[in-house]
Amino acid sequence: MSTNVITVPPETKVSVAVNMMKENNIHRLPVISDGQLVGLVTQGTVEAASPSKATSLSIYEYNYLLNKMTVKEVMETTVRTIEADDFLEDAIYEMRKYQVGVLPVTDQGDVVGIITNNDILDAFLDVTDYNEDGTVVQVFIPKDRPGVIFDIGKIMAENDLNIQTLMVTHQGTTKVVEIHVDKEDGVSVASKLREAGFDAKEAAHYKKVD
Repeated sequence: MSTNVITVPPETKVSVAVNMMKENNIHRLPVISDGQLVGLVTQGTVEAASPSKATSLSIYEYNYLLNKMTVKEVMETTVRTIEADDFLEDAIYEMRKYQVGVLPVTDQGDVVGIITNNDILDAFLDVTDYNEDGTVVQVFIPKDRPGVIFDIGKIMAENDLNIQTLMVTHQGTTKVVEIHVDKEDGVSVASKLREAGFDAKEAAHYKKVD
């Protein structure tokens, strides 16, 4: 989550809120009253409350309205939140279920952060070690095999091969163990695992992103 959360009180003028979002390159602002979250103002809620392009209002009249309206008049009052100690997958589930792109993060009612789709994508790249040089080796497990991670780890240790990160995904009934290893170790890892009876192959190479 992003912990540098910029908030506004309900009486903030819409024009001020819009400028704050532009200046800070953000798209939403939690609205706080007496220390409690009461709403969320976004570019979308502002646009929805703005006159349509078919209006006869001049640009001056339009700006006059924005300077008069407060965020209380345009904010979304039904705001989904997530607790700071909830799991990331809980946040993803909530965002998917309610079709929202942002969740304020609370701790005993206080807003302590905000999580967006971009934060989740960044977290995924971090978990997969995408920004580091490396090779992905996939190991296909056709059925449940107790201790498979231990067995793979033992083979890696016996051959002095390092694991950067490890993930387990599914392709139908097949489990896929994705091992991120040092770039120069990819061929050796796949080879040693095949020698041990695993269905393994090099899948991809990651190049460090500047």
